Amino acid sequence: MSVITEFTVPANAFALEHTLETLPDATVEVERLATHSREWVMPFLWVAADEDDLETLETTLRNDPSVNELTLLDSDSNVHYFNVDWAEPVQHLVDQIVDRHGVMQEAEAANGTWYLKLQFVDREALEEFQTFFHEQGYAFELQRMYPGSAPKEREYDLTPEQREALVTALRMGYFEVPREAQIEDLAEALDISTNAVSERLRRATGNLTSNALAVSLPSSVDVAVER
Repeated sequence: MSVITEFTVPANAFALEHTLETLPDATVEVERLATHSREWVMPFLWVAADEDDLETLETTLRNDPSVNELTLLDSDSNVHYFNVDWAEPVQHLVDQIVDRHGVMQEAEAANGTWYLKLQFVDREALEEFQTFFHEQGYAFELQRMYPGSAPKEREYDLTPEQREALVTALRMGYFEVPREAQIEDLAEALDISTNAVSERLRRATGNLTSNALAVSLPSSVDVAVER
């Protein structure tokens, strides 16, 4: 059975250590590509930084030892889109993922730390990758691990109750403009208090946004290893 892992690693164990040290306010997100070619596992980056600092950002990225070549593809406000040719140490790590039939689902960096979400074909492949990583002398902090067949809400860190509240709100028109349902209507449909509905919607929206849209590391990640 495939397994999905979420873990954090320091930038010096992966990529862009120089950039994240030089520009501590910058955040990075790698575009997800399901591929087994080392050149196309993570060729594109979104980097959030002040628009006035674009020239500094480009120079810093080009001078980063983990980057061979860099091309600016697009720039919109304070988010910049790059094509990156990675240096051999990064490519070597990517090879270790690809060789174990792993797929990089997410990769985000901020404050000198990368948050990675990888899917492996089975636990044995994951353990082989983890052993390789530790043999390189790098830290590997596992945050969450769950089956690849887990319900979709697990991917976005939603509880069943939070997902139910979101789906009910969507179905009843709570998110329409103007609203077709009020929070009292949701409370009646879910048979819970209005305060409970409000709390579930706030927590669900926060989890969904941080796991699906945010170009930043989560402020905290609950450890929930399933065996």
